Amino acid sequence: MARYLGRRLLQAIPVFFGATLLIYFMVFSLPGDPVLALGGDKGVSDALAAQLRSKYNLDKPFLVQYVLYLKGIFTGNFGVTFSGRPVGELLAHAYPITFKLAIMALVFEGVFGIGAGLLAGLRKGKVFDSTLLVVSLVVIAVPTFVIGFVLQFFVGVKWHLLPVSVGSDVSFRTLLMPAIVLGAVSFAYVLRLTRTSVFENLTADFVRTATAKGLSRPRVVMVHVLRNSLIPVVTFLGSDLGSLMGGAIVTEGIFNISGVGGTLYQAIRQGSAPTIVSFTTILVIVFIAANLIVDLLYAALDPRIRYA
Repeated sequence: MARYLGRRLLQAIPVFFGATLLIYFMVFSLPGDPVLALGGDKGVSDALAAQLRSKYNLDKPFLVQYVLYLKGIFTGNFGVTFSGRPVGELLAHAYPITFKLAIMALVFEGVFGIGAGLLAGLRKGKVFDSTLLVVSLVVIAVPTFVIGFVLQFFVGVKWHLLPVSVGSDVSFRTLLMPAIVLGAVSFAYVLRLTRTSVFENLTADFVRTATAKGLSRPRVVMVHVLRNSLIPVVTFLGSDLGSLMGGAIVTEGIFNISGVGGTLYQAIRQGSAPTIVSFTTILVIVFIAANLIVDLLYAALDPRIRYA
């Protein structure tokens, strides 16, 4: 297991450097001069422009800028925005909120998606299965902001079950409805993926062998069918964590959440390259960490991978 994990860590190193280099190149290759844009219609004097370019290392060659940026990351210095605020403060404020929201959405889609998919796979072709398929298709087809507004109206305004917006009160109760909205589409995909995988494994040879040995139906389903059916689902959930964090712009906007999505949106509008690069770099790290966890879960779910 240690050797297996070591290989995965070695593979993650070039992925990190390659992704951060590409992000840095794309952001700093955007047209326009961010220094001159700071002055708006009034413009910026040549002396001030030169001072700002020196401060943000914009007067140095691209590779030198990238190396200095990596040095700052490894020392915990993410730089400052063009407005003078440390990017680390923005990260410390926004990421815990969005990470908590994404984890809640991941738990929602994982628990309910796998549970509903398992029941649908065991009852393929029946009314329960057909109903879940229709519901999941509707959830996939309806835009996220529509689901958010509908839940806000009924759950928050009409029934008064949960708060309509989050604001400064970031708690489990206030984040519950945004987490459901954020994870709704992924929940539908997990449901359908689990259903298909469970149905295929029900006819596998190892399931017939386990049944012939006299194992009880619950043990066959939970130990043999579900365990082997979770491999593709774990792949999806692992990659979805980063997608949830990076794609929370709409959900955070609907529920007034000051997280990663809203901060990135404002940074893009203002052309704040240090903020954009730092936030996306953390997302890259989240993706890499999630994939490492998925690899470990592979080894736990399928011993053939571990022993290989």
